[in-house]
Amino acid sequence: MTELNAERARRAIVEHTRRLAESAAAAGPDAAVPTAPAWTITDLVEHVGQTQHWVAEIIERRITDPAQLPTEMAVLPTDPREWQAWLSDSAQRVASACSDDALDAPVFNPAGDERPGTRFWMASVLNETVVHGFDAANAADRPADINADIAAALISNHLAMLTSPSWQMQRSESAHAIRGTGQTLQWLAIDAADDARAWFVERRPDGATWQAGTRQADVTVTGPARSLLLALTRRLPLTDGEATNISVDGDTDLAQHWLDNTAHVSG
Repeated sequence: MTELNAERARRAIVEHTRRLAESAAAAGPDAAVPTAPAWTITDLVEHVGQTQHWVAEIIERRITDPAQLPTEMAVLPTDPREWQAWLSDSAQRVASACSDDALDAPVFNPAGDERPGTRFWMASVLNETVVHGFDAANAADRPADINADIAAALISNHLAMLTSPSWQMQRSESAHAIRGTGQTLQWLAIDAADDARAWFVERRPDGATWQAGTRQADVTVTGPARSLLLALTRRLPLTDGEATNISVDGDTDLAQHWLDNTAHVSG
């Protein structure tokens, strides 16, 4: 699976949290978040900071039993002028928790896949921070840059979640919807490294699977890694090629059906 170097992932969490905080300040606490319609900027900031503190505690305490997961959440400061410092603290805390010593330590992994728990949580926090960073930037009408290597790693993480044992149990409706009889989809990033630029999905009767690499598919979705990630998380439309630089070759309905039944990002 495509993964970022741990130090790169830690730096990215801190950097994208900083960008998110700046966008939140520019938008204002009461601003609506168009790509997360139920939220205001206040809701978004609270969610990201609380999630980062919560995950940091799980890793710091080396929690392996889900019954022992933290039940108290960090409190968002009432003064929006304090939010940037609060988010900086949460990002630094979770990045520090994902230390080299913790990467392969016993920690609960909700996905139930082969990844050590800390590596699962690090990818999940980065995903939340990057995608919700886009949400905040969009609300503030600011650009939201996402490097191709980060986007590619998060696409792999996204597909790992959708094909994980826990997805079958916790999101059974989605897992059932993306089963099939051999239909195939391919996501192809035009700007990612050669060894991390293609994802091939097969919808089987017993569940969807994915693997890296290119093969003949019923539909191939091609574009910058950033655009593919944001389409997969339903932040950008699949078929507005002029806005996203995404092209679809083959069964567009098959690709849209996948997107309609697979988003897992909060909001």
